[in-house]
Amino acid sequence: MITRYSRPDAVAIWSQETKYKIWFEIEAHAATKMAELGVIPTEAAQAIWAKGKDATFDADRIDEIESVTKHDVIAFLTHVAEIVGDEARFLHQGMTSSDVLDTCFAVQLARSTDLLLGGIDRVLAALEKRAKEHKYTPTVGRSHGIHAEPVTFGLKLAGYHAEFQRAKRRLITAREEIATCAISGAVGTFANVDPAVEQYVADQMGLSVEPVSTQVIPRDRHAAYFAALGVVASSVERLAVEIRHLQRTEVLEAEEFFDKGQKGSSAMPHKRNPILTENLTGLARLVRSAVTPAMENVALWHERDISHSSVERGIGPDATIHLDFALHRLAGVIERLNVYPENMQKNLDRLGGLVFSQRVMLALTQAGVSREDAYAAVQENAMKVWRGEGVFIDFLKADPRVTLPHDELEALFDLGYHTKNVDVIFARVFGEA
Repeated sequence: MITRYSRPDAVAIWSQETKYKIWFEIEAHAATKMAELGVIPTEAAQAIWAKGKDATFDADRIDEIESVTKHDVIAFLTHVAEIVGDEARFLHQGMTSSDVLDTCFAVQLARSTDLLLGGIDRVLAALEKRAKEHKYTPTVGRSHGIHAEPVTFGLKLAGYHAEFQRAKRRLITAREEIATCAISGAVGTFANVDPAVEQYVADQMGLSVEPVSTQVIPRDRHAAYFAALGVVASSVERLAVEIRHLQRTEVLEAEEFFDKGQKGSSAMPHKRNPILTENLTGLARLVRSAVTPAMENVALWHERDISHSSVERGIGPDATIHLDFALHRLAGVIERLNVYPENMQKNLDRLGGLVFSQRVMLALTQAGVSREDAYAAVQENAMKVWRGEGVFIDFLKADPRVTLPHDELEALFDLGYHTKNVDVIFARVFGEA
């Protein structure tokens, strides 16, 4: 993670200060329940909270201790003892390091997901506003990058809105699956810690309990989580790529907002480049790069090894911070997107009505012409237009195989025919009558 592609709220979740605060809360909540169960003195649990809840844990001091212990949780507990005093000996009773590490990781991922959901809500709001703004703005639909049939720009955006609705549901599911707590001891048997401690810590930290942990929370949960982030990142990229294509000089139907004083090229003063959406394509690649190692983390030796640990120290903050940044950047692009309906109409008319070829073919079949003959007649005349030899409807009118009256033929070139179900689609996406 680099500051260029991060927002402060997302970075704060993964800071050393936040991590150590969560570690302390896990340990202190466990101590509170242990005191209730009579495992440790109530006075000790109270002292731990009183002396530690507002403490500032010194990351440099913890690093100094860890340089000797070669163990981060032990280094932390040693530092806590320096702050709390003698009562600190009652911390971590029957617990193992992964109880702290995995539960903390779950809290950080859950909090990160809350930010991601906020980013998706902003994207959804921007897409809905712009889709409704351009609900009936005609543009050409393309398949294989080639003109196909008319659509509206609002329909394009409505499709992305539906996709990000699915993205939101995926993140909600991913958050639910990842937000689990394990306080079950060295191999998950609760031999030295009561299961009630786990339930209490889970309740206090906003988590659910892990039904069966070994020494760690099973990593299939994490694999599913990062896979969900990867899918959301791909949705970000799909919309970014569409905007990049629409900004091409030869198309120029939509364009990223170009700020006053902005420069597009160090060499060519005329340039206005889609730098934000190109950046989003790159960020999506970074987020997806977390998916494969998360999958490979699922297989651990026996009850636990630490092959997953170094991976998660990287992909946890990187994937969530990058995706958080990408979602807000994407929302900003949509909110300020320059849309050019006149260029859309110009491009729609560029092939002189060829976008209505299917309707002509279907009308011929309804008039008694075989589909094969209808296709051949329409295609042969369309290819003349592709070669720049004339106007599509003029060729059709002059072709004896096209048996439709001229007024009926002209009526087939009606743009409104292709937009007649826009309201139906919008109702499906936005829930409107």
